[in-house]
Amino acid sequence: MTASMITAGFVLFHVLGVLAAMHAVMHTRTPQGAIGWALGLIFLPYVTLLPYLYLGSNRFLGYLTSQQSKLSSRAPDGSGNTPSIDPDCARYAAISAIQGRPFRSGHQLKLLIDGDAAFEVMLTAMAEAKHCLLIQFFIFHDDQLGRRVQQLLLERTAAGVAVCVLFDGVGSHDLPKHYVETLRAGGVAIHPFATHRWRNRFQLNFRNHRKIVVVDGARAFVGGLNVGDEYLGLKPPLAPWRDTHMELRGPAVSDLQQLFARDWQWITGTPPPLLPSPPCAGEASALIVASGPADAQETCSLFFTAAIHAARERLWLTTPYFVPDHSVLSALRLAVARGVDVRVLIPSRPDHRTVFLASTLHAYEALGAGIRMFRYQPGFTHQKVLLIDNDTAAVGSMNLDSRSFRLNFEVSALIVNQHFAGEVEAMLKNDFAKARIVDKSEYLDAPYLRRVAMHVARLFDPLL
Repeated sequence: MTASMITAGFVLFHVLGVLAAMHAVMHTRTPQGAIGWALGLIFLPYVTLLPYLYLGSNRFLGYLTSQQSKLSSRAPDGSGNTPSIDPDCARYAAISAIQGRPFRSGHQLKLLIDGDAAFEVMLTAMAEAKHCLLIQFFIFHDDQLGRRVQQLLLERTAAGVAVCVLFDGVGSHDLPKHYVETLRAGGVAIHPFATHRWRNRFQLNFRNHRKIVVVDGARAFVGGLNVGDEYLGLKPPLAPWRDTHMELRGPAVSDLQQLFARDWQWITGTPPPLLPSPPCAGEASALIVASGPADAQETCSLFFTAAIHAARERLWLTTPYFVPDHSVLSALRLAVARGVDVRVLIPSRPDHRTVFLASTLHAYEALGAGIRMFRYQPGFTHQKVLLIDNDTAAVGSMNLDSRSFRLNFEVSALIVNQHFAGEVEAMLKNDFAKARIVDKSEYLDAPYLRRVAMHVARLFDPLL
């Protein structure tokens, strides 16, 4: 009987493996991935079947369908009008078309460099909220900064402000229950963005990596920072922590409200309070770029590809994880061929060793294409910033890796404005001045086993 049960179990695993392999062939986005999954599922289903349930899907099911009938196309703004695309934004028309929303004109912007400056402005703005606070971060920690944010939210709720908070259930996996329960007891509406519900119950590989704060529908913040002491540079060995955030005032705030509302609707089933975004006398044009695994196409990768193709003189970008896919790397190669000054700033210290090893190999191969690579020296650089020519910059949560391209919900603000681009240029010049140039010896002089480890790490690019 026991032998028969074992035999039946093996047969069942192989039958399920064949069925899963058929699913992989039909739905995996790349031929290489389809072949890898199919072979593993057919020949070693008892090893690969469970990982495939968690890691095999690149589609986040039901997210858009569940909301389209319940949410308007965008949050209200003060004018009720949709401004036409500014002529200077024309070369980014493809990005606007993919997003299904136009550039908006009339924004006031503030570049927020590093955690102390960014949180000083954000916390001050939150403390001034009179009606509504929408807050979303990938990570909340129950530490000094986390408790400071917690106390502020409780004070605002006590003052009659509607406070809605989202955090990623995996990114904030070590957030203690009492932190959330204290906020709920004080009237704060707070929820984890749990991707594994209903049809997505096995899809634990997805993350909501967005960082959004909206104050009374009038001021919004996006960037790379999360709520934790390490983002203030208080936790070695990665300290000092280099990051960038930004503040927006103007009509694009309504787009960020709508983006938050979609995530909130998915979790709670009800819309959050949305307020009109008042008119603003600024001059900058902005497009909110959102991406995620619920998209019909790989929006984040397409965003980087289109933005890189738009560069004519300069393309500077900084990312903590340099794991470009084929289309983005090809776009960088073509930019070099056009004579564009292409520079990429990456960390000199790892926060995730597998990603760091893969990034080192990608950096070595990028050097062969004429891409200039730099490693930031003072501490860990976590910022996600893009500078194009002398008039365009992007600040947000998008990393240059497959996880951001395909598995994470992300957001970035694409800005067309010479003054703001000049501020970003000055910031990045200071960063590059604190970096060392990467040369091929970093790879060639590495011990053989370390080079092998780099190539093994690159095999996991689709998951990094």
